[in-house]
Amino acid sequence: MSEDLPRQFREVMARVATPVSVVTGLAPDYTPYGSTVSAFASLSMEPPMVLVSLVKSSRLLRVIRQSGRFGLNILGSSHSQLARTFATNLTPEEKFDGVEWDVEGEVPRLAGALSWLACSVEQDVEGGDHIVLFGSVLSLCSCAGEPLTYHRRSFGTHATLER
Repeated sequence: MSEDLPRQFREVMARVATPVSVVTGLAPDYTPYGSTVSAFASLSMEPPMVLVSLVKSSRLLRVIRQSGRFGLNILGSSHSQLARTFATNLTPEEKFDGVEWDVEGEVPRLAGALSWLACSVEQDVEGGDHIVLFGSVLSLCSCAGEPLTYHRRSFGTHATLER
């Protein structure tokens, strides 16, 4: 493998527009955990399933493996600061400081998220330095609004093209 391949791969992936969400989990002591991710996708319609990818060293991953559940809070275009906060290495308490949230479906649900899903972990698969979680959707809701996207290392939103 060329030493330059990882840098080139990072550049190519920066050109892919992705939706932004915060994956959440609840520790046994009811401490909420969360992390911003752009690696998630719909997996199956029957039954409804999604996949999310978390770095192996993630504290959130450990919490999710303990509980067997995760929340997927899909962010709206007004949530770029929330995305930045949950992308940091702050403590769970610091990440959730001043953030309105509640427990629903046994996972933290962020107030105002564009869409939200509570999922049970059906399987996890190792993929390089990440673990891909396959989750069955237990409950969900969706609100009106524009999605937050990440493209070329910047937050933005989707714009419909004229036909």
